[in-house]
Amino acid sequence: MRDETGRLVRHHLDRAGVDGEVTDARAMSHNGYNDLYRVTFTARPPLMLKVAPPADLPCLRYETDLLRGEAVYYRAVGPSGAGPMPTVLHQDDAGAAPGAQGGTPPGAQGRAFLLMSVLPGESWASLADEVEERERRALRTRLGGIVARAHTVTGPAFGYPAESVAPLDASWRQAFTAMTRALVADAQRFGPRLPRPLPDIEALMAAGSWALEEVTVPVAVHFDLWEGNVLLQGAPGARRVSGIVDGERMFWGDPLADLPSLRLFDRAEDDPHFTAGYRAAGGTIPDDEAARTRLALYRCYLYLIMLTETVPRRFTPLEAARTRTLVYPALEAALNVLAAPSGGGA
Repeated sequence: MRDETGRLVRHHLDRAGVDGEVTDARAMSHNGYNDLYRVTFTARPPLMLKVAPPADLPCLRYETDLLRGEAVYYRAVGPSGAGPMPTVLHQDDAGAAPGAQGGTPPGAQGRAFLLMSVLPGESWASLADEVEERERRALRTRLGGIVARAHTVTGPAFGYPAESVAPLDASWRQAFTAMTRALVADAQRFGPRLPRPLPDIEALMAAGSWALEEVTVPVAVHFDLWEGNVLLQGAPGARRVSGIVDGERMFWGDPLADLPSLRLFDRAEDDPHFTAGYRAAGGTIPDDEAARTRLALYRCYLYLIMLTETVPRRFTPLEAARTRTLVYPALEAALNVLAAPSGGGA
């Protein structure tokens, strides 16, 4: 492969000590932060190569060193038996150094990367129209079990492993407050269109932070478990979950924080099939004021990310409008939960 993509891929393979003739390097992502390629060879199994963007690309603060968190997630959760996840074969946090032997292709310098195994199957999102209701229920139950088992994996403290927003903290309230402040600063910098003034959103989230005090054990939170990141394999009617991928948004936090992405614009806690699988595998989903408040906080955080990232990722006007159409009602619903009278105190 002699085109620009081929040279970039070959450069990273060489840095990782991976030999073999590359027959194809297919880009696998759109509007994502990192670049993802499926690399096939003539005489060895395929690999997934994920490459961080150039250092000068505008980004949200939590996205700094994002690949470090993905590697942490797979290495921590994969061996736990929670479910099938990629194996990290090589991690390079430094990227290409200036003057590297053989020269550095344009655009490669300073870009961290991961090399990972390829999991079988196709994304659930791409198969959504083919999965009938009975099969969907069974898959949601299995996914619940996978997520519950992942939540048995604990970390050293709360926050992003790369400490991109703030150092890891023994207090979830302090860690999540730092995460929220960094995101609000990003929203101020990029200026996305929001359904309410940003100071009002920040104030409501701050008012609900009392509920975070109940969380004392930092667990592995994927935070991006929509169906696009769940792989399925098998014959129609008998498919199984064959992979959980794209763990780059992970942090150590409250297990409830995984629920918003599981049903992006709905409530995973109201899905009887997911919750049955989650509880059967030992997970608990409390239904009290503190839990509902925390879920609203995590939904606000996720939706504010989704709206803010449309600017640095240069969504087209149509893409940005579609995102607002989906996110605005869900964000308003979460903010209304935080605005309701609370007995939690400050």
